Amino acid sequence: MTRLSGYLLPTEKQPPADAEAISHKLMVRAGLIRQMGAGMWSWLPAGWRVHERAVAIIREEMDAIGGQEMLMPVLQPADPWRATGRLDIEALFKLTDRKGSELVLAMTHEEAVTFHVAQIVRSYRDLPLILYHFQVKERDEPRPRAGVLRTREFIMKDSYTFDRDQAGLEERYELHVGAYDRIMQRTGLHFYRVQSDVGMMGGLGAHEYMAPAAAGEDQIAIAPGFAANLEVALRDPHVRSEDGRYLRAGEELEVQAAIEVGNIFMLGTRYSEPLGARFLDEHGSEQPIWMGSYGIGPARIVAAAVEQFADEHGISWPRALAPFAVHLVAIGAEDSDERRAADELYASLCAGGVEVLYDDRDSAPGEKFADADLLGCPLRLTIGPRALRSGQVEVQLRRGRTEAPGLPLSGEREVLVRAVRELWLSLP
Repeated sequence: MTRLSGYLLPTEKQPPADAEAISHKLMVRAGLIRQMGAGMWSWLPAGWRVHERAVAIIREEMDAIGGQEMLMPVLQPADPWRATGRLDIEALFKLTDRKGSELVLAMTHEEAVTFHVAQIVRSYRDLPLILYHFQVKERDEPRPRAGVLRTREFIMKDSYTFDRDQAGLEERYELHVGAYDRIMQRTGLHFYRVQSDVGMMGGLGAHEYMAPAAAGEDQIAIAPGFAANLEVALRDPHVRSEDGRYLRAGEELEVQAAIEVGNIFMLGTRYSEPLGARFLDEHGSEQPIWMGSYGIGPARIVAAAVEQFADEHGISWPRALAPFAVHLVAIGAEDSDERRAADELYASLCAGGVEVLYDDRDSAPGEKFADADLLGCPLRLTIGPRALRSGQVEVQLRRGRTEAPGLPLSGEREVLVRAVRELWLSLP
């Protein structure tokens, strides 16, 4: 039961003075996030609902490919990071405890999960494995910016695969390709899966999931049958620069700014060798475990959705990520017939399992409509004097701000709830 009169949704008329990205401006103005320090953000109730929508989609797709969810610590001993050669990464937070022991705040969890698997896996019969978790990551970003797009602390889903050989790794990698494709499709984002560099992760190969957006810090090169991070594309022997354009085999590449939402890596034995993650094969011989690493950021999914679908009035959520299905607006004094009708509709929708944010505040209609546009729930239902005269709830679809046929105020509750659900399911 969510009434706006008692809900923490601190909307703002003006964006933060330093905000440049659309998602930064609108997520603050809509009351979804608040900043505590450079690169440190709190998710307020409505924002956290959106974040957890993304998390739920990711979790379902990871479970569908056989992933097993666990949880590993953010605070870790430095020794495994020293063993893999990653302790000197500049963006890694390092500290010591009161006894002088060296520790790190993990920016990703290859060392931790490999440490455990090295102790647990003994035989080829223990493989393959897909392990994943949702956990806070810490990264000493030199230039935090763009709201939740580039932060020092964030939540990431990272999964790790463990196989007997390269063929098994490639199979698990393809499972993740399918899962990540479905995640992106279900969230409603426009995206590309592009070839990328292995970077600090190391390994045999990698792809990135990119959401085109003006706020993106990466650039991707696109042509029919080809998609790559621009840096990777420029290393392609078939790509050349001509008159400020990039051509590949005579085909012009379209270069777009994009947000990196996820990445997948074939690590091979990059971490299992230094951390001693080995197994006995069917012949009794000791072999290194072959690994893959797969990350995706719920916060970046959320911000990318804002970037891609917002209009001049505010956010316009894809149905799968919206904080609420319905934003119900009551126009009328507290004891008015309009308010009583809105109360009844709210109770009916809630009883029918529809997630509703009910604006029951004693505020001007213009303020209520502006906040509804800003928050961007897919459906807005309004009950005011006009609705009572016509006997129909006014309906507006947020995407495009288009009016839809009204819904009858009177009649059976089940019929009304069904009509709202059908309308909801018809939305993008």
